Amino acid sequence: MEDLGGEKTPETHDCVVKLRLNPRRRKEKVVVGCGAGFGGDRPIAALKLLQRVEELDYLVLECLAERTLAERYSALKSGGKGYDPRISEWMELLLPLAIERGVRIITNMGAKSPYGAQEEVLRTASKLGIDVTVGLAYQSSVSEIGVDGELKYVDGVRFWHSLLSLVYLGAAPIVECLERYTPDVIITSRVADASLFLAPMVYELGWNWDQLQLLAQGSVAGHLLECGCQLTGGYYMHPGDIHRNMSFQNLLDLSLPFAEVTFDGKICVAKAEASGGVLNFNTCAEQLLYEIGDPSAYITPDVIIDIQDVTFQPLSESKVLCLGAKPSPASIPQKLLLLRSKDNGWKGWGEISYGGYASILRAKAAEFLVRAWVEELYPGTSNKIVSYIIGLDSLKTSCVEDLSSKTSEDIRLRMDGLFKKEEHAIQLTKEFTALYTNGPAGGGGISTGYRKEIFLEKALVERKHVHWQIYAARNNITSLSTTQNTIHVGKENSTKESRTPQSRPTAAPAGEKIPLYNVAHSRVGDKGNDLNFSIIPHYPPDIERLKMVLTPEWVKNILSPLLDSSSFPDSRDIERRDEWVNGYIGVEIYEVRGVHSLNVVVRNVLDGGVNCSRRIDRHGKTVSDLVLSQQVVLPP
Repeated sequence: MEDLGGEKTPETHDCVVKLRLNPRRRKEKVVVGCGAGFGGDRPIAALKLLQRVEELDYLVLECLAERTLAERYSALKSGGKGYDPRISEWMELLLPLAIERGVRIITNMGAKSPYGAQEEVLRTASKLGIDVTVGLAYQSSVSEIGVDGELKYVDGVRFWHSLLSLVYLGAAPIVECLERYTPDVIITSRVADASLFLAPMVYELGWNWDQLQLLAQGSVAGHLLECGCQLTGGYYMHPGDIHRNMSFQNLLDLSLPFAEVTFDGKICVAKAEASGGVLNFNTCAEQLLYEIGDPSAYITPDVIIDIQDVTFQPLSESKVLCLGAKPSPASIPQKLLLLRSKDNGWKGWGEISYGGYASILRAKAAEFLVRAWVEELYPGTSNKIVSYIIGLDSLKTSCVEDLSSKTSEDIRLRMDGLFKKEEHAIQLTKEFTALYTNGPAGGGGISTGYRKEIFLEKALVERKHVHWQIYAARNNITSLSTTQNTIHVGKENSTKESRTPQSRPTAAPAGEKIPLYNVAHSRVGDKGNDLNFSIIPHYPPDIERLKMVLTPEWVKNILSPLLDSSSFPDSRDIERRDEWVNGYIGVEIYEVRGVHSLNVVVRNVLDGGVNCSRRIDRHGKTVSDLVLSQQVVLPP
């Protein structure tokens, strides 16, 4: 491995905004693609995008989120890898064609150990017989003012050891790495999702950090791309909605998205020609509002964006023009978001199935017994447990007055507890297993488990206290005899399948009960303990009537069953739940004019968030269909 840094310790920068000196416009237009929208995405889909879109300049693999950050922290503590363990799988598949085509790869798979990820990529490239330069752009340290007023050192420098805190960096470290080393691959620590895509735009198009209108447009393009196929029909198709239905074959041939960005800020998002899925106003609107709070102030490290007037103009079946993003009055955040990994107790859980007559009543008896047994040994711990019946109320998608009166011949009881002590979590698993000989008849298929849980505590830190470094190295190929393991992907559809024609939406009827499905579509996003869901009407003028129906009180009433700790709450349980909802759940409803939609933000509703929630749906993703299944009466 050849060190390209030229010095043992890379130069350190803080995150205070500094203008670029004489930025050079290298291209009139840059094409940036998304190869991964989350850590569990499909490498083969990224390869297909490389093969289908020959004009691609950059491929971004966005694989880091709150869940994966916590996983990397846990792995480091147990002696494992602090970077994404799948990075070699991705690079083995993508590097041959990317290097051949001159497509640079940018990824945040470095997580808490970018140097480890760099070494893994260099090893993979050497195995393939490929010369490659791998750059790093990463948070090197965080310092903060302690209670004594002195500058207190928090984190180590080179990520070889466990880091407790990671800050959402902006695009500047990546741009600097491109300027200094022009690497084939850039690996980062935690960089804001949109900033991963913004960086190549700034570098190639000669933008500067005070050109806020351009930064706003570029960041919105990054936000649209960051979740991959969610923009092109993935997580959109719905057989129960005539406006969103498509064939399984069409869904199979999804294309990951890419953006064409010109030097003057014109943005087109696109998918590969003749690919499946769908890219239109509605898919763009859903992704625009995904994981958004106040649409007048969408905060990224590079610019605070007002997306209220963003709109979309389809240019073809494969390309959409994006218009209307602008910087907010408070244009650049003075502080950056920091996530600090903290131990959050122990999770224990168990599942058991019941079939046939009175299954639900037997599940009720099993739940009662396990709670009582745990409480007998460790008083005060049974209230740390939530329970639900998979297939009946595990998603709390309906208000079931009395489950005992329901009939079902195939159910599965699950109980989850979050405890301060490991022994309490273990005890839950033991008591659950004891149902085999001590519980109601006919229970089977018991599974149990327990694990340490991690919580990501959020804080804001001033830019001057966050430091980053860049570095690059390249491999030394001594022999080119290694056979490249290139996969050739054939065309999915030699004959393009015609889509079912969809009728033009019309105004929803007034004065009668109809499911919200008939009026709008929706998607849920989550941030920490909060979620947001969009309400996007099929017929845009219906937004005015929806505003009269969807009130904070309506939202709280719909979502309150999420807070039930049992499938069988009594009146006192419901009273306590409603008191908690009224005291702690906050609802904010924003109108987003450009896409004629509502963005609904619900605070403190996710049982602590994805890393410690006791619910089966930790992200709250299914809330969108809970909301859409509600009966509403629209005014005239």
